[in-house]
Amino acid sequence: MQTAGFSPTRLTALNHAMQRYVDSGAVSGVVTLAWRRGEIGHFDALGWRDDIERLPMARDTLFRIASMTKPVTSAATMMLIEADKLALDTPIAQWLPELASLRVLKEPAGPLDQTEPVRVPPTILDLLTHRAGFAYHFTSTGPIAEAYSATFNGIESDGGNDAWLQRVAALPLLFQPGSRWHYGIATDVLGLLIERVSGLSLGEFFRTRIFEPLGMRDTAFWVPSTHLSRLATAYGIAPGTERRVIEDHPAQSRWANPARFQSGGGGLVSTAYDYLQFAQMLLGRGRVGAARLLSHRSVDLMRTNFLSARHRRVPAFGYRVWAGQGFGLGLSIVDDPAQQLPLGYRSMGSFGWPGVFGTSWFADPVEQMIGLMMIQRRSIEPFPMARDFERRLYDAIDD
Repeated sequence: MQTAGFSPTRLTALNHAMQRYVDSGAVSGVVTLAWRRGEIGHFDALGWRDDIERLPMARDTLFRIASMTKPVTSAATMMLIEADKLALDTPIAQWLPELASLRVLKEPAGPLDQTEPVRVPPTILDLLTHRAGFAYHFTSTGPIAEAYSATFNGIESDGGNDAWLQRVAALPLLFQPGSRWHYGIATDVLGLLIERVSGLSLGEFFRTRIFEPLGMRDTAFWVPSTHLSRLATAYGIAPGTERRVIEDHPAQSRWANPARFQSGGGGLVSTAYDYLQFAQMLLGRGRVGAARLLSHRSVDLMRTNFLSARHRRVPAFGYRVWAGQGFGLGLSIVDDPAQQLPLGYRSMGSFGWPGVFGTSWFADPVEQMIGLMMIQRRSIEPFPMARDFERRLYDAIDD
């Protein structure tokens, strides 16, 4: 029986393709979900959430969603803007005075003491669009990469949020604010800003303003002991090999600590079904059912490209990310489907943002479709599984 306009035969082919990644050992297991035109047309769990202990993957398995947290933080920021507590064009130092005296490296990979003044202070918009000049250790080189690594090392037990922000303030920016897109800790800074303005922890703001209204019962910054058995084991890839190694096991997981740093850039745990509710809210321009979280205008801004042609000519992650898509407020947006690289299938206006543990999602306003693929395989290098899932999902449309 056909559901949501998908061909059952072609969805079976999609499942077989996902199973091959499990059988080859590339991943331990996977959950895939497809929603289209108001109904779930595909929802399956394959393989294992821990392949050593042979614990099967399930639809309600918990995943570390990493940078899929960023769109949630962006939505929270837009809520505060709608409440007149923030403004897109206002310098962030108005709320985070620790960042009032930032400096900029003369050379991105140069010595940390060779800097120049900030010409234009970074704004809320710069944070949302990754144009503030911040970086990650894996998106920078030289002394600043080492400094970023040290700033995040021990973050969950070393002095709390204020101490972390002081360490960030002591680091120079890589680039002048607004001058280019560069992936980094900007969304973590936004998370601390949300806390300052709202008077709530980031987790409490998310829970009361986003997760509870959307019915996202399994999404949080930590996993209670009663639910740790549902958390998938997270794997990394041994250098120079394709061999998976355990990075975070539920029995000793960092996500079991309720006092861990609430990273607005990458700290949430969620399920495929929970994140579907958030994706539906964005696809529905701020509303899911009776729950309106944001105005049409706020979501439209999130789904609008803010990168100039000059910004888009600069490669990111080693390739031309922006050939067929731009970047909005925490989301990438397809604006030239024919130029998607690597070969992509999303329609004009489709949007999403993945996580470094391999979780990915997209929402397509043309097909009124949302696709989610959840794995736990950390890799900075491109991994074809998400593209394979998307291609086969689009191939399965049959109405």
